[in-house]
Amino acid sequence: MTETEKEALAAEFALGLLDTAQTARCEALAAEDADFAARVEAWRRNLIEIDMAAIPEPPPETLWHRIEAGMAGAGTGAGAATSPRSRTTTTTKWLSGLWSDLPAWRAAGLAAMAACLVLAVALTVQIRSIARTPVLVAVMMSDQSRPLALVNTFRDGRAELVPLEALSAPAGKSLQVWTLWDRARGPVSVGLLEAMRSMKLTVDGLPAPIPDQLFEVTLEPAGGSPTGRPTGPILMKGNASRTEFGI
Repeated sequence: MTETEKEALAAEFALGLLDTAQTARCEALAAEDADFAARVEAWRRNLIEIDMAAIPEPPPETLWHRIEAGMAGAGTGAGAATSPRSRTTTTTKWLSGLWSDLPAWRAAGLAAMAACLVLAVALTVQIRSIARTPVLVAVMMSDQSRPLALVNTFRDGRAELVPLEALSAPAGKSLQVWTLWDRARGPVSVGLLEAMRSMKLTVDGLPAPIPDQLFEVTLEPAGGSPTGRPTGPILMKGNASRTEFGI
């Protein structure tokens, strides 16, 4: 199950839109998956806030007159044989019963609210999905043009390293990740590791990533470059390119 699917399932479970079998499956999932349980609880809190904020809105008084006028003009054909007084009495009784039928109005209101909430859920899931989609991707290649890792950057400024192949630094060495967007500023270290793995890059305080921004990994002494600049051989490098969600 993808993150987007899990988020949507949690929302539908919190809204009570699932059938009995799906509900039982979600209850079991929430019991064993703390992340899913937290998502469900978050949706329930949000929905409670929406429900508590809703202000009861009675139908306007003019609605009765519009309905009565419409019904008065509908008596044609076989119904026309009935006396005007009889038609008026029947119509009034029917409308009075409908007007005083609180469960019917409540059901209609709940149905409208449910439709709005479903749209809100879909919009929220879509927004969160977009937030998790990179806007720029750099494919870091070796000297032999072999893709070794990706750098994904996101609209909110986050950046992550995703290895495509296993690579470890020799004893006494470290792998250091650098980025370069301004030659006058020079390369800036954004990550240090002993072996390639998925990790969040340290880009706090740096300008938002831009197309063609360079990312590279060099082999440095253990603990990182002593000069604050790359000193060892470049193991892989690549420039950022826009995705379909690119900035």
